[in-house]
Amino acid sequence: MRSDTIKKGFDRTPHRSLLRATGLKDEDFNKPFIGVANSHIDIIPGHFFLQEYGRIVKEAIREAGGVPFEFNTIGVDDGIAMGHDGMLYSLPSRELIADSIETVMNAHKLDAMICIPNCDKIVPGMLMGALRVNVPTIFVSGGPMKAGHKKDGTPIDLATAFEAVGQHAEGNMSDAELYEIECEACPSGGSCSGMFTANSMNTLCEAMGVALPGNGTVLAMTPERIEMVKIAAKRIVEIAKDNEDGKWNMRNILNADAIHNAFVIDMAMGGSSNTVLHLLAIANEAEVEFDITNINTIGKQVAHIAKISPSLSTVHMDDINRAGGVNAVMKEVSRRGDVLRTNVMMITGETLAERIKDAEIKDTSIIHTNENAFSQVGGLSILFGNLAEEGAVVKTAGITPNMRQFKGTAVCFNSQQEAITGIMGHKVKAGNVVVIRYEGPKGGPGMQEMLAPTALIMGMGLGESVALITDGRFSGATRGASIGHVSPEAAEGGMISLIEDGDEIELDVDTHLLQLNVDAETLERRRIHFIPVKKEIKSKWLKRYSLLVSNASNGASLKTEL
Repeated sequence: MRSDTIKKGFDRTPHRSLLRATGLKDEDFNKPFIGVANSHIDIIPGHFFLQEYGRIVKEAIREAGGVPFEFNTIGVDDGIAMGHDGMLYSLPSRELIADSIETVMNAHKLDAMICIPNCDKIVPGMLMGALRVNVPTIFVSGGPMKAGHKKDGTPIDLATAFEAVGQHAEGNMSDAELYEIECEACPSGGSCSGMFTANSMNTLCEAMGVALPGNGTVLAMTPERIEMVKIAAKRIVEIAKDNEDGKWNMRNILNADAIHNAFVIDMAMGGSSNTVLHLLAIANEAEVEFDITNINTIGKQVAHIAKISPSLSTVHMDDINRAGGVNAVMKEVSRRGDVLRTNVMMITGETLAERIKDAEIKDTSIIHTNENAFSQVGGLSILFGNLAEEGAVVKTAGITPNMRQFKGTAVCFNSQQEAITGIMGHKVKAGNVVVIRYEGPKGGPGMQEMLAPTALIMGMGLGESVALITDGRFSGATRGASIGHVSPEAAEGGMISLIEDGDEIELDVDTHLLQLNVDAETLERRRIHFIPVKKEIKSKWLKRYSLLVSNASNGASLKTEL
């Protein structure tokens, strides 16, 4: 066992002495040491109850013949950090989480790991760290929250609350209505109830084979969820004891085929655009070469068969679970040729083909068939053009048909806060393209999410007449013609930095085009006189992050060589 490094031999007497201080007995030194990577934190609705999950996991590991060692990572709630400079820390927290996983697991030579994430950057951060450590690892997330409901029965969620701010600002919603939404949108613990970033990543853990069925859809704090936690804990001990040949190591499960499958299911379910950013970073940690152009190739082969809030406000993760869950989605996708690679091994011991063999759609109004899909192409798209030479991401699942092709005049802002002020001040009109720049990984720094500007646009009734492009990114709760991750970003001299108010910008989702319609001579003249915006960065951590981070087309991964 890997842990023999710290527990076997006479020269490890001091090490064993320290371990005995934590409660270990003679018989424990022949058992596998299991890291329990928790992410309990009181301020995040999807995490405040994870301490109890950790207790259940440790008890089950002991019963199965392992020795658990629980440790914790940090977490940032993107919704609470939204709309102020706290959001600058969200994406960088992914790197801290990955580093903390690597540090604890490798410093103590633990044999295997069970990860308990749920929200925002915590899932991808743990995946990245687990790939570096490369020991048997199972993910069991906290689970989604229930959808909220207004008094009249209308289902609502966090996206409703953000869009309500714009409606209230326009005088289209009373104080009482706004307060009702505030109190009812998030009714319980769990990751926010729509197909936002957290639930997208938890769902993709199923597709990549590192989690049990239901990981992305079974509600938090339910008996079904607790049983899943126990099963995962017992399974990690089984594979820790049966890993002499390394077959259960993380990179043997989360490999090139698994990453391909993640993008396939992301397309089928119209996941958050942030999944592109995270999956590219995960591929990098898995040492898998994945060209961003492959995403459009996959999209052409996959029908969009499940539409979930924010793309369809009446459907939430609990509905997907009742309709057959991710297994039903994968089974339906597999009917359309060989786009899903079903011979891959799941951490639970079966192939993907075996896992989904008996799956079926239980409600075709929630999970559609391929023949009755919302679209015959996937719910995400990568756009290219002179504005995005290295790519930009759009969640096509959230775009109305009339906005799939759009030409508009630019209204430019050099920060998210400038944009919020401008939108609320009615600087943005129908026919405009809002440009928010210097919000990329390097320029932000931190590539903060922009739910507030897009929610204001929707709430003010401009969602079908205004587009938005940015080198930043969007919340998974964003909908509309919102194009993010524009690369190269403004801070590295990308074309987005040269746009001026009134320029014509063209987008075509179907042909994957994002173009600035300004002649080459004018652009060259602007580049000669170009002076990039330099933001004052007071945080020492964010300064380091800005120096090391790559752009969005590379997953905003930190460089390891200068």
